[in-house]
Amino acid sequence: MRIIPVLDLKGGLIVRAEGGRRESYRPIVTPLSTDASPVSLVRGLRTLHPFPTFYIADLDAIERRTPNTQALDRLARMEDAPDLWLDAGFADEASLVAALEHPRLRPVLGSESQRDEVLLRRFMGFPDLVLSLDFSPGGFRGPEAILSDATLWPQTIIVMTLARVGSGTGPDLERLQEIKARAGNRTIIAAGGIRHEDDLRRLAESGIAGALIATALHDGALTPAQLARLGAMKPAP
Repeated sequence: MRIIPVLDLKGGLIVRAEGGRRESYRPIVTPLSTDASPVSLVRGLRTLHPFPTFYIADLDAIERRTPNTQALDRLARMEDAPDLWLDAGFADEASLVAALEHPRLRPVLGSESQRDEVLLRRFMGFPDLVLSLDFSPGGFRGPEAILSDATLWPQTIIVMTLARVGSGTGPDLERLQEIKARAGNRTIIAAGGIRHEDDLRRLAESGIAGALIATALHDGALTPAQLARLGAMKPAP
C-alpha cells in the first residue's frame, strides 16, 4: 500500500486542509515540526517513515495566484530531496511540458483546472502524468468528458473527494470502486477522509494501490510501526 503524505502549500507555508474550503486554510500546527515551512514538514514526516514521495497542492497556483516557486525550489535542494507529485493548476501545454521534463516531478493534472479534455487527450500517454479526478459535494469538478471517457485516463489516477479532506469521515469507498471498475489495470490512489490503518487495509483489499494522507499522520493515528506494515502490503487484483 503506497502512502504519500500531502503538503497543501499556500503563501509559502504548509496549511491544514479541511473540507476543500481553501479560503479558511491556515498554517499547519503539528507535533512533527516547529514551523509550517515545507522543508521542515518533509523532515518531520520522515521521522515517522522514510517517505520517498510527497504530494503537493500549490493552492496559489491552482487558484491562479503567484505559484510557490521558491518553496518548491527549496524542497528540490534538500539533501535526499523527495520526488514530488505536484498539482499546480496545470491548464496549458507549456507549463505541463516543463513539469514533465523536471527530473523529480510528476505533474498532477487536476480535473478542476481544465477547460476541456484537450490537454489530457494530448498528454494521456505520458507515463509520468497523474490525473486527479476531483469531486466536491456538488459532484464532479471539471469537464464532463474527462470523467465519462475512461479511454482518456493515464496510468495513474487520483480519486480526490474534497469534502472528505481533513474530515476524518473515512474514504469514499463507493466512488473509488466505481472508478476502479472503469479504470481496468490503471493505478488508483485514494484521497480524502482516510483515518487509520483499518481504512487503508480496506482500500488495499478492494484493489486501491495507494493513498494521499495528511491528517492521520499529523494527529498520530498512523504510527511508524503501522506505516512500516502498510508499506509492505500489496493491493488485491
